[in-house]
Amino acid sequence: MPSEDNSGWLRDDGAGNALLRVRVIPRASRDSIEGLLGDALKVRLRAPPVEGKANAALAALIAAAVGRPVRAVEPLSGGHARTKTLRLRGCPAALARERLSAAIGTGADRRG
Repeated sequence: MPSEDNSGWLRDDGAGNALLRVRVIPRASRDSIEGLLGDALKVRLRAPPVEGKANAALAALIAAAVGRPVRAVEPLSGGHARTKTLRLRGCPAALARERLSAAIGTGADRRG
């Protein structure tokens, strides 16, 4: 479970939004939030990394995990890379940390 000490993966932007660093593993057997991998949250996605499918799946999974609409998950960097930074609008880092920690290892497909 992520700890407060490893803050590189999640921080506040000073405006009440969380900045989340993720490492995406596309073409996985299931969608899941796996835990920390270095300074990023490791996320497995079934979607392939083509035509924005993995990015859309990532936004849906993270939005569901933190209880925000998909439109609240804004990519800031790493559009075509496996390591990305996302802004979670309207979701402070403390709340995001709590909800993402609860979602780790569930293996649930949060897209329905």
